[in-house]
Amino acid sequence: MTTKNEIPRRELLRMGAAGAAAAWAATRAKLGLAAGKVPIGVQLYSVRHDCEKDLPGTLKAIKGFGYEAVEFAGYYGRSAADMKKLLDDHGLKCCGTHTALDTLEGDALAKTVEYNKAIGNKYLICPWIDEKLRKTADDWKKLAAEFDSIADKVAPAGMRVGYHNHNVEFTPLEGKTAWDLFFGGTKKSVIQQVDLGNCIEGGGDPVALIKRYPGRTVTIHIKEYSKTKPDAFVGDGDIPWKQVFDACETVGGTEWYIVEYEHENQPAIPAVGRCLANLRKMGK
Repeated sequence: MTTKNEIPRRELLRMGAAGAAAAWAATRAKLGLAAGKVPIGVQLYSVRHDCEKDLPGTLKAIKGFGYEAVEFAGYYGRSAADMKKLLDDHGLKCCGTHTALDTLEGDALAKTVEYNKAIGNKYLICPWIDEKLRKTADDWKKLAAEFDSIADKVAPAGMRVGYHNHNVEFTPLEGKTAWDLFFGGTKKSVIQQVDLGNCIEGGGDPVALIKRYPGRTVTIHIKEYSKTKPDAFVGDGDIPWKQVFDACETVGGTEWYIVEYEHENQPAIPAVGRCLANLRKMGK
């Protein structure tokens, strides 16, 4: 079953790239997103040490670069009301939160939904699953069922749950990758947040994933990967950016590009600024 903001996979395949692009343009218009433009946010994990020292100053710098939103990976002790005020004061939206699996389970889920509703976020992305829960193919199938259940529980609040990859998800298990075991077993409302750098490092093909699960790459981590440049900025490495953007903007259903830069050898705030500047050069 699909929601009003989803297009069935068979329809996307039938329409082809041009038809799917037109359909997604219509969907984006319903969501209030500019036609032909995917807005860009930044994952605050990239600048976590700066956030710990001076969150308002870091948000000011991020807005100054031209970012439209931030994705959280922790709230630095702020209440939802205080965090929403900080976002509003700096003209930023929330394009997602990385929230641990245990915050999406049991009694904790209601608090997670309440906080995120208050800060204007509808994307609850699990960034990591403990190794003991994902050892076998059956483990991944059980996780898929759990995420389906979570998706049903958060839907009435207008939210979606998703999962973010590292590199372990591309290890074969019983003839399939963990990623395919998981997303092949979840409903279409569960977001696949592809981390481009992690995916390629793990041996995955991000363009193929975007096309294999159409409409589900609602947010994507714009992270560079390079075999020869360990500190490469977005646009300076081996990622096939044109193919990635084409896939996102035709069949991916992508609503946010989210920059992440994790290399400790570079000053974090200037680094995310440079990544955005490079994206602008690529027409984004």
